[in-house]
Amino acid sequence: MIRIGATGCLLLLLGACGVPGSGPWSVSPAPEPPAWRLYRATGEAIPLDALLERARGVEVVFVGERHNDPGAHQFQLDLFQALLEGDEGSSAGRPVVLSLEMFERDVQIVVDEYLSGLITEAHFLAASRPWANYDPDYRPLVELAREREVPVIAANAPRRYANRVSRLGREALTELSHEARRWLPPLPYPGPSEAYRGDWNAAMGGTGEHGMAASSALDAQALWDASMGLAIHEALERVPGALVLHLAGAFHVERGTGTPEALLHYRPGATSVVVAVRPVADPTHFDAEALAGLGD
Repeated sequence: MIRIGATGCLLLLLGACGVPGSGPWSVSPAPEPPAWRLYRATGEAIPLDALLERARGVEVVFVGERHNDPGAHQFQLDLFQALLEGDEGSSAGRPVVLSLEMFERDVQIVVDEYLSGLITEAHFLAASRPWANYDPDYRPLVELAREREVPVIAANAPRRYANRVSRLGREALTELSHEARRWLPPLPYPGPSEAYRGDWNAAMGGTGEHGMAASSALDAQALWDASMGLAIHEALERVPGALVLHLAGAFHVERGTGTPEALLHYRPGATSVVVAVRPVADPTHFDAEALAGLGD
């Protein structure tokens, strides 16, 4: 596992039936026990303050979610709120930037226009291609960022171009116009590491007779990682001294591969911490065999 930044390991476990708790965008009361619980990799349960303290010494906090997991989204909101609290949060006076896999780079102008109040939310939603679960899961984060004047980064490569790679291979991107390639990392973008490829093959059940198709699909995944890694680097360049909170699917960040590796490609020496989010039946039990090595 790639270790980036300060020493010590943190792992987040979530109850499988967790639901968002109190707040202006809640859909139901918080469950008992709480929707999430934080652990070190050693299995020691720790408070959120431990992660906030760890974040003081890094540039990026990666949170890998299982999409549509309410407990994960409650944790993301709790963490984002804590980072924005100057007296308690790990930002400690540093500017905070929210980076999201859930928006693609070609809609950044739409995101910026909404955050600055230039367009209505209806026009924002119509033009930004939000995910189907935007309203319950990501809207609270975006609205908090809007309220607190926090930049939001649309970090992902446009899906239409990832689809092109998946169908035709990474070389197919060279046929795109100069305008289209503005939304992509410079070509050739970095490919997957051997560790990432191994995790991919394990998740896909091996390449088998579909080896070429599986390889192209992994190249499409790597395009997303490269795009997000570059977007994070560019945000850190624009906002010196910032702490970036990046939210993405778990596979993009677990074991320090994927997007954290891509960030290091564009920003050698970047420091980060990875929090791996897993829904479990009992968040009070730490299954070291199943969870070891997933998070930083």
